[in-house]
Amino acid sequence: MSRTAEPKSPLVIFDTTLRDGEQSPGASMTQDEKVRIAKMLEKMQVDVIEAGFAMASQGDFESVKAVAEAVKDSTICSLSRALDKDIERAAEALAPAEQGRIHTFIATSPIHMQYKLQMSPDQVVEQAVRAVTKARNLVADVEFSCEDAGRSELDFLCRIVEAAIQAGARTINIPDTVGYAIPDQFGDLIRQLIERVPNSDQAIFSVHCHNDLGLAVANSLAAVQQGARQVECTINGLGERAGNAALEEIVMAVRTRQDQLAVETRIDTRHIVPTSRLVSNVTGFAVQPNKAIVGKNAFAHESGIHQDGILKHRETYEIMSAEDVGWQTNAIVLGKHSGRNAFRARLEELGINFASEQELLEAFTLFKQLADKKHEIFDEDLQALVTDTRAAAQADHYRLVTVDVASRTGETPVAQVVMSVEGHEVSGQSAGSGPVDAVFKAIEQQVASGAELELYSVNAITSGTDSQGEVTVRLQRGGRIVNGLGADTDIVIASAKAYINALNALQSRAERTHPQSEGV
Repeated sequence: MSRTAEPKSPLVIFDTTLRDGEQSPGASMTQDEKVRIAKMLEKMQVDVIEAGFAMASQGDFESVKAVAEAVKDSTICSLSRALDKDIERAAEALAPAEQGRIHTFIATSPIHMQYKLQMSPDQVVEQAVRAVTKARNLVADVEFSCEDAGRSELDFLCRIVEAAIQAGARTINIPDTVGYAIPDQFGDLIRQLIERVPNSDQAIFSVHCHNDLGLAVANSLAAVQQGARQVECTINGLGERAGNAALEEIVMAVRTRQDQLAVETRIDTRHIVPTSRLVSNVTGFAVQPNKAIVGKNAFAHESGIHQDGILKHRETYEIMSAEDVGWQTNAIVLGKHSGRNAFRARLEELGINFASEQELLEAFTLFKQLADKKHEIFDEDLQALVTDTRAAAQADHYRLVTVDVASRTGETPVAQVVMSVEGHEVSGQSAGSGPVDAVFKAIEQQVASGAELELYSVNAITSGTDSQGEVTVRLQRGGRIVNGLGADTDIVIASAKAYINALNALQSRAERTHPQSEGV
């Protein structure tokens, strides 16, 4: 007699790439970029997308609102401190959402209550209840977080969680804000909260783990084994300091180890790698080759013994299929003879849509120019092309016109750069230690930005000598850090594009409150 398999509990995947992920220094995203990523997350069937911190700035507010308007199949969430003004602003930004959630929080550890909040435990509970009640009167879905729960006292956590649930919170988040927890201890904390809080059955318990000790995924999974039914995570593990639990690792661990984890997600894993590439492309944060699931070596086998085993039976050295997470052996999809409809269709599959036929035509023209230089066009090329061209289209202060570099063995390289500054063409010429250095100095000769170059990184988008080079430039000025991206088959031109892109970011991006200074 066969036994019926025990039903699996649903595990809610809460993605905070657009909020906590954006807090990585230099990882700020434009509104258009946030919408592009959100659409990919929706396509992946992510349950909840935390689109930002609406109170942080006008830009954050507009981004949350834009994501709420664009996404229909995922719940859209905005972070909010336990303050009336934050909660009201979050509700306003979420108004267009078909499913909106306010995620409000307050610190609960002794060190935070004493030194940051300067409030007594009674005052903290009172403010938490007031915030949840306020939020619950504005939206149906409220999440409450105990900031720095990993260092909070258990008795106090039980008290404030019970009060928050009674006030109307239906998701209770227990964050390891500073990445201090150890898996067994963190899992036990979740177990005790669920057992000791009288009304715990009225809420989903969630975890949000940081990776300061490299344990974010392990801590999250330990919590799931003890009853947590929501995990907050980011694509590529992006986030403040050492980052957050990586969505792709959580999802594939659950899928691969069904013998240990009595849960299941609704994630369409085939979109993991394309989404990872998009986030990397947008933020300029390259994925390390040996990164689990999404690193380019994640399914590569160089050892002869491993290769022999794989050829005989894949599961000898692979515990999951590369195709299941979106790796494709036939990634070449377009070339110089491809038509506009094929171009549009492939970009739509990558989560990229055009606002108008004119925008499509401009992108298609640039695609044809790229195809004349590069015979084989990969998905990565298309992602870089769209990011690069949209950055250029949005540039309203500086534009690159031409770059001319003379570089010979034994001679000092000299660059001449012509650029447009607020519609007026200017030209600068400078020598440098190399062609890129000369180009940057020629640009600075014209703009005198006063910015400090913190990072210059080159990444080959695909293989081959005709590959596009993707350049990331990180500039810092007055405490503000921005990334600039540029792509071209000519590395020097890509570098000039990236530098000018970063200069435009310094000009256009308004100051914003850093959510992590107040957040989970």
